[in-house]
Amino acid sequence: MASFLDRLLRRDPDALPKTVRVDRALSLIEDGGVLVDVRETAEWKSGHAPRARHIPLGKLANEARRLPKDSTIVVVCASGSRSRSGAAQLRSAGYQATSLSGGMSAWRASGGPVTTR
Repeated sequence: MASFLDRLLRRDPDALPKTVRVDRALSLIEDGGVLVDVRETAEWKSGHAPRARHIPLGKLANEARRLPKDSTIVVVCASGSRSRSGAAQLRSAGYQATSLSGGMSAWRASGGPVTTR
């Protein structure tokens, strides 16, 4: 029934959602996804996920080429607003990208690792 409804509504049941919770983000990263932090440098230095790549949102359009097109990209910011914008930019450029709902606030609250290095 769900696949009929998805076809009827032209939805891809395997499509990556526009936003994901921390647990799903961690799963995507463990499966080879790339975490991209789009916060400003001072925010990044205050603490970020150890495996994240830092590309401030204002530089994302020019720096996206550094990201692999064949991997899922999970975009994170402080609360989720800038990351939704960044993920949308990446999707329009042909990347499979999603935003981490709640940003680093949700990441920290869930016990996600944070470093200042």
